[in-house]
Amino acid sequence: MKLFIEGRKNVFKILQQKISSEDTTIWFHCASLGEFEQGLPIMEGLKKKSPGTKLVVTFFSPSGYEIKKNTPVADVVVYLPLDTPANAKKFLKLVHPSQAFFVKYEFWPNYLFALKKGGVRTYLVSGLFRRNQVFFKPYGGFMRKALACFDHFFVQNKTSLNLLKGLGFENVTVSGDTRFDRVSHQIEMDNSLEFMEQFREEKLCMVCGSTWPEDEKVLLPFMNSDLGKTLKFVIAPHKIEERNIVQLQNQLKLPSIRYTESKETALEEYSILIVDTVGLLTKIYSYADIAYVGGAMGNTGLHNILEPATFGLPIVIGKHFEKFPEAIKLQDIAGLYSVQNSDECLEILQKLVSDKKFRETTGMISGHFVNSHTGATRTILQNIS
Repeated sequence: MKLFIEGRKNVFKILQQKISSEDTTIWFHCASLGEFEQGLPIMEGLKKKSPGTKLVVTFFSPSGYEIKKNTPVADVVVYLPLDTPANAKKFLKLVHPSQAFFVKYEFWPNYLFALKKGGVRTYLVSGLFRRNQVFFKPYGGFMRKALACFDHFFVQNKTSLNLLKGLGFENVTVSGDTRFDRVSHQIEMDNSLEFMEQFREEKLCMVCGSTWPEDEKVLLPFMNSDLGKTLKFVIAPHKIEERNIVQLQNQLKLPSIRYTESKETALEEYSILIVDTVGLLTKIYSYADIAYVGGAMGNTGLHNILEPATFGLPIVIGKHFEKFPEAIKLQDIAGLYSVQNSDECLEILQKLVSDKKFRETTGMISGHFVNSHTGATRTILQNIS
C-alpha cells in the first residue's frame, strides 16, 4: 500500500520534466506486469515504425511498475494517477498522446471520457470479456458509456466479440492474445545461464515458477519423495521475502540453496535451487523438462503458462483457472494438467517423470499450441490508424 501511495506523489512532476509540448507521444496503460508483457509486442512495433515518438507507459500496481520502471522500450514510465476527472484532465494535458492503448481489461472511466473529449484515438488490445462483468449487467450503464469511448476493440476470443456485439458494438476484431507473439520470440533469443548449466547437470529438471505457499504445499510431497530425489528442482516463488524463503526451505528434505547465495558454490551438489530474485524465470524455463506454474492453487490468479509452453514443456497447474482461456484450451488438448490436491499432483508428476513418451508428447502439444496462436500483434498494427 505504501508503494501504491508514495509512487503516485510525483507523477505530474515527472511528466512535466520528461515530455515537452513539441513531443509526439503514444500512451500505453497496463494494470501490472502481465498486461505489460501483452502490450510489449505492440509497443515495440510502434517504436520501430515511429522511432521519434515518445512512449509513455503507466501502471496501476506496484508489482508492474517496480519491475518495469527502467524498461528500454518506454521513454517515460509512471504510475497512473487515480481516476478522477481532475487527474485525467491534467495527465492528458501533460502527455497529449496521439493514440492511447489500454491492455486486457483496464477501464478507467474518467480517463476514457477525457480521451474521447480530446479526440484521441483509443484502443483496447488483448481484450477479454466475460458475461459476469459489470458491462453486461442491468446496472452497468455507466461503464457501458466508458466502453463507448474506445475507437476499436482488439479481443482475444469470439466470446468477447459476441458479448460486445450484444451491446451494439461493431468496432471489434478478434486478434488473439499478443502474449503468444511475445513468448514465441523468446525461443530465438540467447537463453543460456551459466549457473543453470552447472546446477542441472544431466538430470531431469522441474521448474516451479511464480509459486505461492498454496502451490508449494501440493508440490512438497513429490519433492520430498524417493522419485523426487532423482530430479533437480528450481523454485521461483512469487513472493521473495525472507520469511517466505525460510519457511519454504524448512519444509524441504533435499539440500537447497538460494540463487543469491550460489556464487562460487558447487551448485551441482544441491537438488533444489530457490530463485530469490526477479527477471530470470523465462530463461530458466529453457532448461526444464517439466514446469509447474503457480497462482491457481489459491485465489491469487494463474501466472504465465505461455512462457514454459513456448519451450515445449508439459505444464502442471492448480485448480482455479477458469478465468484463463489459454489454460482451458491447453488442458483441452492435453498439453497441461490441473491438480486439485497434493495426491493428484504426485500422481501426474510421477507419470511425467517415469514415462518419457508421455512427457515429450505433452510438451510437444504445449509448444505447438503457442506456435499456432501467434499473429495478434501483426493484426493490431495493420488495423490501427
